[in-house]
Amino acid sequence: MKKTFFLIGLLVAAAVLIPSIGGCGGYQNNWLYPQNIRTVYVEMFDTASFRRGHEYTLTDAVCKRIESQTPYKIVSDRDAADSILSGRLDIGTSILSTDRYSGQPIERETLATVTVTWKDLRTGQLLIDSLPVHATGSYSEQLGQDFEYAIDRAVNKAAVRVVELMEKPW
Repeated sequence: MKKTFFLIGLLVAAAVLIPSIGGCGGYQNNWLYPQNIRTVYVEMFDTASFRRGHEYTLTDAVCKRIESQTPYKIVSDRDAADSILSGRLDIGTSILSTDRYSGQPIERETLATVTVTWKDLRTGQLLIDSLPVHATGSYSEQLGQDFEYAIDRAVNKAAVRVVELMEKPW
């Protein structure tokens, strides 16, 4: 009887320990970002919108996020960079809700769409090939908010998502 309990216990222990030894399905502590890149040159994002100036905010937000959340360093000299990040910002607006009596907008939404390209300058390999990132910000003039408030929120959310795109696929 003791041998049976011992064998059952041994089988249970083996069933629990063997998958973790092989590393299949377990956690890893590798970098989230490609390790062969150390520096990034961020080009000024282009814009297709008639509302100018938000591409500067986006570029600044992306640079700050890269410096604070990744192992990469931002360089100002393209020739000294391992990689280059570029993109295009498109801005759109829509009405979320209207006043039922007057038909006037109560709440509006701003959509920032950023198309991102990231290229390894040493090999010519595209790490990100024109992938879109979407972010929104809503505003209500009745609450004292305006378009600038919403687009700043949307651009900062988009910057977070751009840096998330730089992570290696799981």
